[in-house]
Amino acid sequence: MSQVVRQLQPQEVWNHFADLNAVPRPSKKESRVIAFMKEFGDSLGLTTEEDEIGNVLIRKPATPGMEDRPTVILQAHLDMVHQKNNDTVFDFDSEGIRMRVEGDWVKAEGTTLGADNGLGVACIMAVLSSDHIPHPALEALFTIDEETGMTGAKELRQNWLTGSILLNLDTEEDDEIGIGCAGGVDVTAKATYQAQPTNGPLDLYRLEVKGLQGGHSGMDIHKGLGNANKMMNRLLLGLDEFIRIQSINGGSLRNAIPRESVAIIGVATADGSTFKDKFERISQELHAEYRLLETDLEINLVRYTGDSSGLMPQADQTRLLQVLATLHNGVYRMSPGIADLVETSNNIAKVVVDHGHIQVDCLTRSSVESSKWDLAHSLRAAFELGGMQVEFGGNYPGWAPNMESTILQLLDKVYTERFGEKAHIAACHAGLECGILGERYPGLDMISFGPTIKGAHSPDERASISSLQKFWGYLQEVLQRIPVQ
Repeated sequence: MSQVVRQLQPQEVWNHFADLNAVPRPSKKESRVIAFMKEFGDSLGLTTEEDEIGNVLIRKPATPGMEDRPTVILQAHLDMVHQKNNDTVFDFDSEGIRMRVEGDWVKAEGTTLGADNGLGVACIMAVLSSDHIPHPALEALFTIDEETGMTGAKELRQNWLTGSILLNLDTEEDDEIGIGCAGGVDVTAKATYQAQPTNGPLDLYRLEVKGLQGGHSGMDIHKGLGNANKMMNRLLLGLDEFIRIQSINGGSLRNAIPRESVAIIGVATADGSTFKDKFERISQELHAEYRLLETDLEINLVRYTGDSSGLMPQADQTRLLQVLATLHNGVYRMSPGIADLVETSNNIAKVVVDHGHIQVDCLTRSSVESSKWDLAHSLRAAFELGGMQVEFGGNYPGWAPNMESTILQLLDKVYTERFGEKAHIAACHAGLECGILGERYPGLDMISFGPTIKGAHSPDERASISSLQKFWGYLQEVLQRIPVQ
């Protein structure tokens, strides 16, 4: 399938993307892609370095006649989100992404595609390997672990970069110029309980919520899509009087809206008929509420064969379900200063209950630090009222917009001249590395842009072929027109 992708235009970019997608590169397991990138830089005879955390920097001198331009940093991250459909057999640790072409889109077979941020990486590789693209001196910075903590950006070596302009290639709409982003913090709650055996005849059931769209917990949070953890909790809380929970496993990554959740529950045999009637009522309510948004939603209840031990005590169960019901999920506040921008949100990303242990993972985002911490402490209060221990981690800052940016003015001008329309200049609710990089290297003039990618962080991820063609020409002209310093 990758051979079909390699024939697409611009061929030099798609070839590098196919090479990259052959290398397993999950967040926090980037050793193979780091080695791949270092070998690539060395093969071109360019100065290639790795810092202490694993970021890779490749330097390329200016093309003749452009030595008087400021050095430009081209930046993208090497890791990708690993998500797959339940019925897809795939090992992210050992297999390369299986790609296919469908109309104007490149997609993957039942998994995330890795266009976020692999297309940005591939574009930079194409610039580095080209002998005909005019450009100033370049520093190609490839960071690690952007998707699960931004540790590459946070631990970036000091006094390593010399460039004054940074082009981040991690925006996912080709008509958008990114000038700001949200910061974030992980909110993790844990608790334990003493599992109990059953009393009396008990039937086990497997309760499933699946078929949701999922998506990026920043860029897609405003769409009101279904969160499998919230849906599952609504079912369980509504059935609380009839059930005993054995396990819950919902969601996966903090930055992905949960698409699926599975619970194993016990129901007293004598309550089976009443329990099923109430389950059907709640299920129908959810289907009715989400019929326009989640057309593939499935809520299934099937008998389950297994050991009925290890059940959650009723009091602990009710307390947990009530805590989860109080947690805010979705948009918390819209920006009062930028139209249609989500300022603050929360994603209840993962809920795991099993063998006496409970863990709930949330990712809280905001472009305003005080609002971010207001929501994070609100979540903490709810958890602690339910007797859970709470930790804050992975905190990273937002990126404040600078409308006076010189590089912004250039990108805006080039876009208008090339495409005959104005670009959409906007901040986004995703977490970009620019905020952290700006803290590490104060004074950088930064911008973010990229080709159109849809469904990032889900198996529906897809990259537009025509958009990459548009972006590739735009990027080259921007590099060629970097003004004399």
